[in-house]
Amino acid sequence: MTIHKTVFPLQRTAPFREWSPIIHYAKSQKLEQGKLAPRRIYNFELLYVSQGEAATIMNGRRYELSTGHLIFLPSGVLHQNEVVSPGGTRFLGIHFDFFGELDIHTEYDMIVGDAAPDLDRFATEAVPDVFPPLSQQVVYTPTLACVALMEQLVNEFTMRPLGYELACKALMLNILAHLLRLPHSRSHAFSSQHAIRLQELAEEIERHPSAAWTNAMIAERLDLSLDHAAKLFRELVGRPPGEYVASIRHREARKLLRETDMSIEEIGDAVGYSGIHYFSRQFRKHEGVSASEYRKLSQVL
Repeated sequence: MTIHKTVFPLQRTAPFREWSPIIHYAKSQKLEQGKLAPRRIYNFELLYVSQGEAATIMNGRRYELSTGHLIFLPSGVLHQNEVVSPGGTRFLGIHFDFFGELDIHTEYDMIVGDAAPDLDRFATEAVPDVFPPLSQQVVYTPTLACVALMEQLVNEFTMRPLGYELACKALMLNILAHLLRLPHSRSHAFSSQHAIRLQELAEEIERHPSAAWTNAMIAERLDLSLDHAAKLFRELVGRPPGEYVASIRHREARKLLRETDMSIEEIGDAVGYSGIHYFSRQFRKHEGVSASEYRKLSQVL
């Protein structure tokens, strides 16, 4: 059978105990405006729009994507991605397979380059018996907790500390669980006005991590009591307000350490920590290494 007559993605019903995802590629990057070449991939990709607008043409349909949207790109399915924003779009991409069945060594191994490829090389989508397959609904709006897991996975895959493969597998399973649950819980969870306000506030925290985001301020912005605000945050974001703010600040600090020449003290001020010693303690607490060590490691890798 040829590739044009094969129905993709290949699928297999499998209980969760058989799921064993392997990460082949995980990266955050900004791409400039324009259309990318049409392609097929041997594995699967979660492509999340961190900032800006994008589009994907797949199966004769154009999917419009904006900040906060994720598209599931199945193995073997021809698609074309486009960066729509004039100033470029920032993506987070994770390539993986469900059963650890592919032998991927480079980025080029993920892309189908032959006109008549070996069909045995295409990864199989795991189909659970209690959820529809992810490929049934390709566009998702992941929760903030899910996005945090994806960012953590990218960091593990990039820095590659001892045992990163195990950590990436665990994170990927958690991410898949979040996505599979979305159609069942998302519409109900975000139906309330308070939840909409929280979503907007969480996005504001991401844009301005250096602001003084106290629990009292967050509760006031949501027009809720401290206890109710904390409960809503846990339900929709997956963690209490203070932990969420700290995670956003830590993510921004990692980015500035990797991508700028700012001093450690300047980065601490930029993400909301007054004083280099306090920032250094908080960074080591979250990352396990000092800020200066993280910067050196990221430059080597």
